[in-house]
Amino acid sequence: MHAAVIAFHPRRKPRLARLGDWMAAHRQAILAVQWAIVLFYAFLVVLPAFLPHPHPEARLFSGDFGASSFVDGEACAPDGTPLPPQDKAPYAAQWHERLVLLAQYLFWGVWWPFVILSILFMGRVWCGVLCPEGALAEFASRHGRGKAIPKWLRWSGWPFLAFVLTTLYGQLVSVYEYPQAALLILGGSTVAAVAVGWMYGRGKRVWCRYLCPVSGVFSLLARIAPVHFRIDRAAWDAHPGRTAAVDCAPLLDVKHMTSAAQCHACGRCSGHRDAVELSARSPNAEILSAGLGNTAPRTSEALLLVFGMLGVAIGAFQWTVSPWFVALRQGAAEWLVEHDLFWPLESNAPWWLLTHYPEANDVFTWLDGALILAYIGGVALVLGGAVLAGLTFAARIAKIDWRALALSLIPLAGIGLFLGLSMMTATHLRAEGAPLGWLPIARGALLAVGLTWSGWLGMRLIFDRAPNLQRAVLALPGLGLALSVAAAAWILVFWLW
Repeated sequence: MHAAVIAFHPRRKPRLARLGDWMAAHRQAILAVQWAIVLFYAFLVVLPAFLPHPHPEARLFSGDFGASSFVDGEACAPDGTPLPPQDKAPYAAQWHERLVLLAQYLFWGVWWPFVILSILFMGRVWCGVLCPEGALAEFASRHGRGKAIPKWLRWSGWPFLAFVLTTLYGQLVSVYEYPQAALLILGGSTVAAVAVGWMYGRGKRVWCRYLCPVSGVFSLLARIAPVHFRIDRAAWDAHPGRTAAVDCAPLLDVKHMTSAAQCHACGRCSGHRDAVELSARSPNAEILSAGLGNTAPRTSEALLLVFGMLGVAIGAFQWTVSPWFVALRQGAAEWLVEHDLFWPLESNAPWWLLTHYPEANDVFTWLDGALILAYIGGVALVLGGAVLAGLTFAARIAKIDWRALALSLIPLAGIGLFLGLSMMTATHLRAEGAPLGWLPIARGALLAVGLTWSGWLGMRLIFDRAPNLQRAVLALPGLGLALSVAAAAWILVFWLW
């Protein structure tokens, strides 16, 4: 009798895990995609900055464009004579004007809102696979000096500080409206990323890990992504023999990685030691485990969430539509005139310091710049302070880490960022005559999702960790204050103003 032969069939990996392995095996294809995006990024950011700014009446798609010419905003005949009202035709947008409008729409109306969505749904795949700045920084690092990373550069507060300063400066120079301002800020960031990459690290993304202005925001949003690279520590330790170290661009200790916050999801480590695989998870898992073991967020991360995403960002989206800002500006201007102080009302600042585009009738005075900073700073302090007070109260009553409780606000903050960035999308669509009657309902639904999700996470953290039911119930008003303050700021923007 022959002994039965038992065939061993290795476990077939889930589809997501196979996708991660494909990413690891096809690194060259990913590099090709990255360089293609670098070229597209240059087209969107660099080229429009060297073209004339579009006329206010120029449109990308709509309109029966037939005017002969425009002089100082007035439709004219070929000889420059103003046309009578009955003979005026819609402005004929030139090819370069449509190109600038197309670049603005694609970059601010499509690119950035859906970068936020990609982080929420897929983790930091944008950083590891698509980001042009990261690709250039890594390329420079592979061919640079390779110096050791200094201690000052590793300071955990850089992402918060960079986000705040970039946001404020962008508002002063109207980065959403003018390609020159976009090139100054985004191009300057890219040059800095390349310089840091050339100076420090050996083939690593030092800029992305420590200095990128949006790295801190992305690390927070990635905590609720429903996919991540899961590390099986038991399989890692049980793997026979030695293996080469993982080429991790953001300098992570892959073996001990427990959070998706800093992982760029580039796929290079997939399958390593048969212990790393792309996997689905509950989007709530990382938040509900925050503060347990070594998963507590840094104070700088929590402050970025509270005062950055729920403070500075909301103030930046809010001031352009705020009647309070208009009243503040009017009152300040009248006070200056009454006291014979006229220099703050002058509009002689260079365009790279304050918005200065006379041809578009868009010029900021020194007073405008000061009030923009004051308004955004005031909103950040009021909103962030109220949110922090609510979180601190709830955390002390429930005897939990306030930073862990702060992470429950990530869904609301992330959806708020998407809503704020999509305001530019709506502006472009409205200018093209697209029907947007559905927009208030969609915004309300998204805001409700963010509120409900964050409220549920906060309640779970409080009731799971409070020493008793009485303390948990007493902590709820603090959480309610934090949620209601953030929601009220968006309600003002979208429905009351």
